[in-house]
Amino acid sequence: MSEKGKPQGHLVAVGGNEDKQKDLKVLRHIAGLPVGGTRVVELIPLASEIPQEVARDYLPAFQKIGIDEVRIMHIDSRASARKSEFVDRILAADVVFFSGGDQLRITSLLGGSPVLDAITGHYWRGGVVAGTSAGAAAMSGTMIFEGDVARSMRKGNVHMVPGLGLLPNAILDTHFIQRGRITRLLEVIASNPGSIGLGLGEDTGVVIREGEIVEVIGSGVVVVVDGHMVKSSNVASVRLGDPIALEHVVLHTLVEGHRYDIARKQYLHPEPTAG
Repeated sequence: MSEKGKPQGHLVAVGGNEDKQKDLKVLRHIAGLPVGGTRVVELIPLASEIPQEVARDYLPAFQKIGIDEVRIMHIDSRASARKSEFVDRILAADVVFFSGGDQLRITSLLGGSPVLDAITGHYWRGGVVAGTSAGAAAMSGTMIFEGDVARSMRKGNVHMVPGLGLLPNAILDTHFIQRGRITRLLEVIASNPGSIGLGLGEDTGVVIREGEIVEVIGSGVVVVVDGHMVKSSNVASVRLGDPIALEHVVLHTLVEGHRYDIARKQYLHPEPTAG
């Protein structure tokens, strides 16, 4: 789908393992984004091989925060991603939420489909599209789907394919702090220095406004890896499996309330509170 200008909705990418039992802070924030509040959530657990069990984990959490209706969209084939019924349901939802699992299942089943067109249109026209873990990783234009942390910064270790394209100018990695994935994202930025890398900690997410303003929510840390100031890299000249040299990467860490402008490559400090 081709759109002009800036998207009017919100993307919410969560690093995984968001609280679903106690204060549910991240889920509450997502539910509070639509104008007029959230009435209908369309939950899409297609990334998981056990979608029914995943759905059962989320139903009580959404009910606890007062969502009127949670619908489960079971997409298990390319054919089901073309169903007009599913397209209509996306257009009628306030929040579209992707659960975790394997992000390749998301892109391989939804890529080029009417359902993905509907999700993109929903976002551009003012809706909320959220995802956690694999559901977050799939949002970017270039998507990480595999990469051994122990072998990071060796050419070819991290595998990338096109994502859903909802966030074309950033690359998302999840479970970032807990699984020590900083070198994995550095390897990605060595090959894609024009993109911004966002490493999302667990129970932590980013709300992205107008496709470029990132605001952190949740209990943990988001790491920004900015390659636009890179002075040199050997990634193009070394062989597969060889170590990668990378000069002058800019790193930031953000916590709840802190923001970052992807388009301007600018850290935005929290506004001072009145006192």
